[in-house]
Amino acid sequence: MMTRRGFVAGGIVVALAGGPWGPSLAQDYPVKPVRILVSTAPGGMADTLGRMVAAHLTGVMGQQFYVENRGGAGNIIGIEAVVKSPADGYTFLVVAGTITINHIVYKKLPYDVVRDLAPIMQMVSLPNVLVVHPSQPFKTLADFIAAAKAKPGQINFASAGVGSNLHLSMELLKTRTGIDIVHVPYKGVGPAISDLLGGHVASMVSNVASAKPHIDAGKLRALAVTSRERTPALPDVPSVAEAGVKGYEVLNWFGMFAPIGTPAPIIARVHTEVAALLAMPETQKRLAGEGAVVVASTPAAFGAFVKSEIEQWSEVGRASKIQPAD
Repeated sequence: MMTRRGFVAGGIVVALAGGPWGPSLAQDYPVKPVRILVSTAPGGMADTLGRMVAAHLTGVMGQQFYVENRGGAGNIIGIEAVVKSPADGYTFLVVAGTITINHIVYKKLPYDVVRDLAPIMQMVSLPNVLVVHPSQPFKTLADFIAAAKAKPGQINFASAGVGSNLHLSMELLKTRTGIDIVHVPYKGVGPAISDLLGGHVASMVSNVASAKPHIDAGKLRALAVTSRERTPALPDVPSVAEAGVKGYEVLNWFGMFAPIGTPAPIIARVHTEVAALLAMPETQKRLAGEGAVVVASTPAAFGAFVKSEIEQWSEVGRASKIQPAD
């Protein structure tokens, strides 16, 4: 008869599913080094999370877990490498929420997120923040929306690039409010913020970590954060929903996947150990310093979340008439 065993970590119960061999497989695993592929260059939140997980799992599972950075092409190179890896529990992926956006930016992808990857956990989420140059007259989000409606096509916004989470955060605001503002894409957050600080563009949605030092210094004015609730990193800044755009929420998030077909007992054990890491006060304090909030969702909840993100961004892509590149 098939059995189920439960692991509890950080208040999360994870079912260890499988046949009678399942518990034995989980206990014996791993028997060789395990690769955690990060689909970005070294540095940044995905790399930080990958290295934290690798160090923790190496310590608690008695085998080396190591990070391999495989950046490029909007995370596609790294994602494809994981999808093409054996589903044996010796390759995992740590990736940003871009994975649920790429399908509206590129015509052909060498993978299907839902079909080819097994969800393990949404690890953390980070809100974005709508900021404007202090010379702009907008003091609140309502001011910004009213001005955009009064002057269609005359207010612009920078982004980290077409199809980035930051770009689509603003596109979702456009579709929810009916405003017409002009997109000015840059190659990354840094150049976009630099031009915003110089007053060359009026506004942008930035990640909180990049914008907060300039907000604190009075060089940028924060109008609203994109999470449903306020963020502890910017406690005086209302959320977009709180400021009147009901139902609006955009989070820059990071999660962990495995190739589809990876044995369920292995996924359950890795989930348990990563959840335990994320539940540690020192881990949460470190991540809070980066503006991140620990989520540590179950595989099932993460799978449902991924599907909802794909649906939301597909809708935004159609409304924004984004033309996918070859």
